[in-house]
Amino acid sequence: MGKVSENKFVGQPILRQIVNILPREKFDELVIRLGSDKYYKAFFSWDQLIVMLFGIFSRCDSMGEVCDGMRALGGKLNYLGMESSPAKSTAGDALRDRDEELFRLFYFALIAHFSPLLSVSI
Repeated sequence: MGKVSENKFVGQPILRQIVNILPREKFDELVIRLGSDKYYKAFFSWDQLIVMLFGIFSRCDSMGEVCDGMRALGGKLNYLGMESSPAKSTAGDALRDRDEELFRLFYFALIAHFSPLLSVSI
C-alpha cells in the first residue's frame, strides 16, 4: 500500500462554524437601517466583520497582519464567503471610516439572539 495523497477535509474550520451561527438577517437589517454600505463598492460591512473576526482568531496585531494572513490562504477564503483578501488600504480605510455603531448594535443583537443559551449565573 502506498501513501494516500488525497486530502479529505472533515467538517468546517472553526471560524466558518462561528460565521454560520451568526444571524445574518439581523446584521443586514442593521446595515440597511444605518446605511453603513452606502459609500462602499466592494468592501461591505459583512466582509469587514469577517476580516475582524479572522484577525481576532488569528491573534493578529495590525491590519497588515490580518490582510497578509488572509492573502496567505489564497483561494481558501471561499469558506468565509470571500473571493479574495482585502487590500490593507481598503480594510484600513473601512476600519477608520465606517461608523462603529453598526458593530455595537450587532453585539447587542447577538446577546438578545443567544440569550436563551447564555448562563445567568455569576
